[in-house]
Amino acid sequence: MGIWLKHDVITTINAPLENVWYTWSDLDSMPLWMSWIESVKTIDQETSTLPDLTEWTLAANGFRFKWKAQITERIERQKLKWESIGGLPTKGSVIFSTENLNSTSVNLSVTYELPKMIARLMEENILGKMVTNELQANIDRFKNLVEKNYSLNTPN
Repeated sequence: MGIWLKHDVITTINAPLENVWYTWSDLDSMPLWMSWIESVKTIDQETSTLPDLTEWTLAANGFRFKWKAQITERIERQKLKWESIGGLPTKGSVIFSTENLNSTSVNLSVTYELPKMIARLMEENILGKMVTNELQANIDRFKNLVEKNYSLNTPN
């Protein structure tokens, strides 16, 4: 058994909830804004928007991890929760909240299990902050992508 580490990041996007949800739902584009994610592949396409089962590949700093993720809770345009099945032990959630007609808050929480020795380094060192900072940079890139796409599709 290892130690579970959790990182939370949040951003407010200047776009309607529908646009934010649609962009998040495009799993193939996730490597565009999630720097450590090399690929996301659909394994089980039972839904019309987000697949229930996907295979993820993370590649960072010479390390490569693969795992399958299962969506465990889905509330359309509000919340997604997932958990890994085999591979890298991970779970998380993303919550979408409407701030106003053209503003959406996105709260991303990612939790993963590391061996105790490595987890202690993550907690006591700058490595833990590095992961949080990277997740924040990812969600900020997501924000930029959504806002750019929204402005391109909005008549002046």
